[in-house]
Amino acid sequence: MVSPKLEPLLVVLLGPTGSGKTALSLALAERFAGEIVNCDSVVMYHEFDIGTAKPTPAERARVPHHLLDCVDPTEQMTAGEYSRRARQVLAEINARGHLPIVVGGTGLYLRALLEGLFPGPQRSEELRARLRASAARRGSEYTHRILRRLDSDAAEKIHPNDTPKLIRAIEVSLAAREKMTDLWQRHGRDPLRGFRIQRLGLDPDRKALYDRINVRAQIMFEAGLIDETKRLREKYGDAAPPLFSLGYKQAVQMIRGEFTREQALRAAQQAHRNYAKRQMTWFRREPQVHWLRGFGDDPAIQRKAADLILRW
Repeated sequence: MVSPKLEPLLVVLLGPTGSGKTALSLALAERFAGEIVNCDSVVMYHEFDIGTAKPTPAERARVPHHLLDCVDPTEQMTAGEYSRRARQVLAEINARGHLPIVVGGTGLYLRALLEGLFPGPQRSEELRARLRASAARRGSEYTHRILRRLDSDAAEKIHPNDTPKLIRAIEVSLAAREKMTDLWQRHGRDPLRGFRIQRLGLDPDRKALYDRINVRAQIMFEAGLIDETKRLREKYGDAAPPLFSLGYKQAVQMIRGEFTREQALRAAQQAHRNYAKRQMTWFRREPQVHWLRGFGDDPAIQRKAADLILRW
């Protein structure tokens, strides 16, 4: 009897910020003729470089990278749009006979790619612009209160500082004239098909991770994060979505005089640590993750990851 042909493999590398996903993805891509697909929402934006910890030009030259620097800073990239673009890229990589490696820490984008999202109403750029301007003027807590009035269940699941997700949930509720959570429950999703999915998760020691996060934030400030933020703010205005992301948000607060430089750095470090904790809470819910207890730049972890791929 002829055994059935296996579907092509898709490796998904997940983990908190600062855990070494880039280093591990490069090692695996070079070992297995892979191509890397970004799954970090802010890394997709043009010109936002210092505060996003993007792969360096030298790292990008080692293996092909996709969905980096592909979104204008004035645009809003939804999870649904990310899923559409990423699925097209996965098909192209597979057609070349290479191993796709999805890498990143944006849990909602990853869920949209692998499990699909419900078909929400069409985007309204006018409404989004108004909501972004309101959030910039009155703060994300005010935006969160609006969502709580419209859809309390959605508000419970979205962090008050996650402005892009708050805006999308409000937009869906207003456009559909009903709660986003009700729409979600009624409509089915469209999971990714055609791949065997192997999820590898990085789970380093918490204290060591926080130490790395603190150092990385300090390096970003020393590398010119404040100047980059000033330039981008002058060019695109306060409503540009990436300016609400970690590091840039605290830099904006310093530019406005709300923080000293030292206060902005400490706030950025704390925000990144909090984000890492939320990421791990989210990723713990991902099914069938092979957890690697260390950092992605550790050769021993890289060998373990490679062995798992070989056995899959």
